[in-house]
Amino acid sequence: MLILIAGPYRSGTNDDPKLIQQNLDNLEAMALPIFKKGHIPIIGEWVALPLMHLAGSTKVGDEIWQEIQYPAAHRLLEKCDAILRIEGASKGADEDVRIAREKGLKIYYNIEDIPNA
Repeated sequence: MLILIAGPYRSGTNDDPKLIQQNLDNLEAMALPIFKKGHIPIIGEWVALPLMHLAGSTKVGDEIWQEIQYPAAHRLLEKCDAILRIEGASKGADEDVRIAREKGLKIYYNIEDIPNA
């Protein structure tokens, strides 16, 4: 399965780069365990961050950021089989789950619930 990892990225950081990086680290910490279960992990920021840089975004939340950040994850969901929603308040991740549910994707809340491929 291609599994989108969703959780806090910007939420709760007051746009502090160190806290944003900690949130990204938390998302990325799920990637290897998913891979070891035989699946392909993906994080929206892995797609969005380079695109935002190329498009000229200069700060978190600017117009370019808004145009790319969430749409990147939503486009990924068109290709994903499942989503792993890690804990923590996040409107963006909650929206990802809503979209995934609409699409009939499998939604996991614990890495242990993801079956081996």
